[in-house]
Amino acid sequence: MADAHCRPLDETLEELERIAPGAPLLALGQTVFWDEPMKAGLALRLKALGSSRRLVAGSHDTDYFAKLPGEKGRRSRFRAVPHNDTTTKGLWSAAGEFSALFGGETVVTRETMAAAGARLARIEHDRPGFLDEATEAFGWRGVVANDERVPITAELPIKYALPELKATLDWALRETTACLAGSARDIGEDRADDLRKLMCDVADERQGSVGEYYERMLPELYSFVAGERVDVDTTSTTRLLGFNRETCGLPRFGLLDLFVRGETKALAKAAYDEAVAHGPGMFPLGRFGTGAVPFDVVVPGMGRGTLRIGNRGLVIMTPTPQFLSFDEPLTGVADLAEKLESKFGPDCTIVGKAVALIGMLASEFVFAFHEGASSYVKVSRAMHERLRETLGVELRLNPILRVRYSTWNAMRPVNAWLRLPGVLQRAFGTEELSAASFAERWAVVGNEQEELLAELGRCKKSNCLIKMLDRRLGGAWKCLSEEYLRLHADLEALEGEMADLLRERDEAYARLRECRRARVQAEWAKGEHWRAEIFEKKPTAEVTAERTWLSDAVEAAIHATSQAEAALRSVRARQAQRVGDPRVMNARARRREIELEAELKRVRLVREAVVSSRGLRAAERRPSAWWLPVVSPDGTWFRETVRTAQAWLEPL
Repeated sequence: MADAHCRPLDETLEELERIAPGAPLLALGQTVFWDEPMKAGLALRLKALGSSRRLVAGSHDTDYFAKLPGEKGRRSRFRAVPHNDTTTKGLWSAAGEFSALFGGETVVTRETMAAAGARLARIEHDRPGFLDEATEAFGWRGVVANDERVPITAELPIKYALPELKATLDWALRETTACLAGSARDIGEDRADDLRKLMCDVADERQGSVGEYYERMLPELYSFVAGERVDVDTTSTTRLLGFNRETCGLPRFGLLDLFVRGETKALAKAAYDEAVAHGPGMFPLGRFGTGAVPFDVVVPGMGRGTLRIGNRGLVIMTPTPQFLSFDEPLTGVADLAEKLESKFGPDCTIVGKAVALIGMLASEFVFAFHEGASSYVKVSRAMHERLRETLGVELRLNPILRVRYSTWNAMRPVNAWLRLPGVLQRAFGTEELSAASFAERWAVVGNEQEELLAELGRCKKSNCLIKMLDRRLGGAWKCLSEEYLRLHADLEALEGEMADLLRERDEAYARLRECRRARVQAEWAKGEHWRAEIFEKKPTAEVTAERTWLSDAVEAAIHATSQAEAALRSVRARQAQRVGDPRVMNARARRREIELEAELKRVRLVREAVVSSRGLRAAERRPSAWWLPVVSPDGTWFRETVRTAQAWLEPL
């Protein structure tokens, strides 16, 4: 649907005027240091088109900083960590994400490594911890909380989180300016210092919450990124979704009403469960407890928790659950607001879980999302469709404005030189290049790296991999390839000798087993003869002669068995001598070394290929907005990115 409906941004904004006239654009983000300030371009284009539509930039302050398992007991309350597919697998740090130039949240997954032929078990055995860095998302850090219980950002004092936020932004700025060459670096460092100063100035002596700090930062960052003052309104989720007697009648709480009213709540819950059944990592309402609805309540000073509604009471699953009793089932949101305000005051917030939040706010706003953001929208749409089918409810929802940037292509007119980070240098074949050259080459490079991943996947065996490394990289790999082939040939010859010895050993074992059976049979025959012909009898000469013959047969069998045992010992000794031959052991050890070197190189190539292809594509869709003024202080990059932006309207 995106490609079919994608058009220049201005055309889509004009279409929006016809479809949803007057509805404000809503840019709601958990953090301000990632891609949200790119939406300054939307405000500027609305102004240029003469539209009266406002852009509302909001801090999603009902969210948390991520918590990492096993981080309790650290002295600092927050720290920045990378995201990899081992120690921080599954990390989601929306309230404190930072990325340096060319970086982003693209983890090089173990599945990708395995698909490219990597022998992960061997690497983990021989190089413990190697995959931590190898799978790490390049140029990305997320601030996480070390405390077991961390309040939502609306209630978390900025003074606790600010030191780590500043340190992590400083890391991202250093990494970014290190990617600039020549005079661009000096100018870029000046702009980076401007951003550091801005961050400190807005901190206001560390007063207020993280959410309030982010809200104060939003208009400043919009203007910093755009290079001019951008007129936007600001808000927060706690204000947008403040729930009390006065606000409960707003359209934004219409969806909630379907989950509260007795005549609709069962079908509404079923619609939600059916929708999330097709969403990865999403759970039906039953997982949250009896009576759960897809909404959380934020009770000031008590935290955020799932709302569970029964016929005679409700529970809010805050860290310390809050209970509320009533005599009759709730009749709707007005009744719910009355009950909540009577017990907890007028400052509660009701926020939909991810799938429900979209439908709440889209009733009054037009969400502005970048391509790739909020992937659960399709689940929200499925829930809305199911509600319409089962309840006959036609939710009046504005479409989503989805924006696609060509961030890297927009570098063509930028007057700057780039010093590529090491992870990109092999793929691009250079250390430094102009911004225009990067714009021309990045997509081609990405396709080449996808082809490399496919080729690596076809080279499962070590000899194939080493030949490929020789062909593609040459240099030391040419020498290693030749050495590996020699070792392989020598060891194949030795292994041929070992195979002969194994066959000889097997034959010796078979001969020994046959000799032992013959001995047993000879001794049994001698014993039977003694019992039948000699015991308590007078043996004849013929019997005595037969006895002598049987004894000789036993002795012959014993001798043959001894010879077979000696032959087996000889074979095993020669086998042990061959196996323990220092030349053989050294050759095998050296071959294993080369194979491990090749596997480690394979993993590094996979990492470089993923960062240079999928990583750059993801970063293009959702760049850290402050990259643009740091790399291009005259505003060329930002203006070109906005000029070439495309968009489409996504129905809900």
